[in-house]
Amino acid sequence: MRVDCEGCAGCCIDWRPVAPVPLDHERRGPRAPLDDTYNLVPLTRDEIRDFVEAGLGDVLTPRLWEASPGEGVEIDGVEVAAIAGKPAFFVGMRKPPKPVAPFGLERTWLRACAFLDPESLQCRIHDTEFYPDECAEYPGHNLVLGQETECERVERHHGGERLLDDAPPDDLHGLLLGPHALGAKVFVHPEPERLAGTIEHLKTRDLTPEDRAEFVGVAVGSHPGSTEVDDDRASRARAKTLESESWAGEAVAAWDAVAGRLGSAADEAPDPDEVEVARGAPETPGWDAVRRDD
Repeated sequence: MRVDCEGCAGCCIDWRPVAPVPLDHERRGPRAPLDDTYNLVPLTRDEIRDFVEAGLGDVLTPRLWEASPGEGVEIDGVEVAAIAGKPAFFVGMRKPPKPVAPFGLERTWLRACAFLDPESLQCRIHDTEFYPDECAEYPGHNLVLGQETECERVERHHGGERLLDDAPPDDLHGLLLGPHALGAKVFVHPEPERLAGTIEHLKTRDLTPEDRAEFVGVAVGSHPGSTEVDDDRASRARAKTLESESWAGEAVAAWDAVAGRLGSAADEAPDPDEVEVARGAPETPGWDAVRRDD
C-alpha cells in the first residue's frame, strides 16, 4: 500500500479529542467494544506468543464486546459477547496518553500505541519481527472490506493526501474472518467465572497486570480453528507475561503518571527520549531516512 504517514499516524493515535466531528470506533462487526480504545490492533496468536517470549507481554491488553440480553454470557452484571457460551475476545497493544503533534497540530496529550515514537510519529518496531501483520497491511484490510480508512478520515478533516493507492495488496496475510479467526485472532476464555471483576476494570481502564495476563495466557494457549485451550501453555504464558518488565510497559506507566487531560496542550511534557529511549526503546530513523530509501 502507498500511503503518506509522515506527520500523521492517525491509525496509531486516538485523535478523537481534537477531531472536528465525533468519530466512532473503527471496528468490524455489529458489537460495541467494552473498552474505549480507538483502533485497537488485533494480534494473531503467534504474534502474541512472540511478544510474550520477548518479554513484551506487559504491553498487551484484551478487548471484549457487549451483547444483547440473552445472547452472551453475564459477567460483572454485563452481557458479554460469547462463542459457545464462553466470552470471546482479542488481544491488542496498549495505548497510553503521549505528547504527540499529528496533522500539524501543536504537541497534545492523546492516546497512542505503546510503540509509537511521540516525536517522529514512527513505529519503534517497524521492520522488525514483532511488527504485526495488521499494521503492515493497513489499510489494505479496510479496502477489502469496503470500510473507510483512517487515512481518508484524516484527509477529510485535516487535508493533504494520505491514501495514495486505493488498491489493496493481493497477498494479505492477517485478514482472518469467520471460522478462520477462531483461536487464531479471536479467542474464547474457557472459564467465565475466573473473570469476575475484570469486566468492570476493563470498562474503567483499571485493568491490572493479572487481568491482562489472564487473557494473554488463554490466547497463547488457544488452538486455531477451535475453542480449546492448552492449560499448560496458557499457564506458562500467563506467568511469563506477569514477569514482563519491558521498556514499553514501563513507558506506559510513566506516561500515565505525567499525562495531562486528553486533548490538552502538552508543551511541558517530558522529552519522549527520556521516557522511552532511556528505558531501552529503539530509536526511529526519521522521515529524511525514509525519503532517502524511497
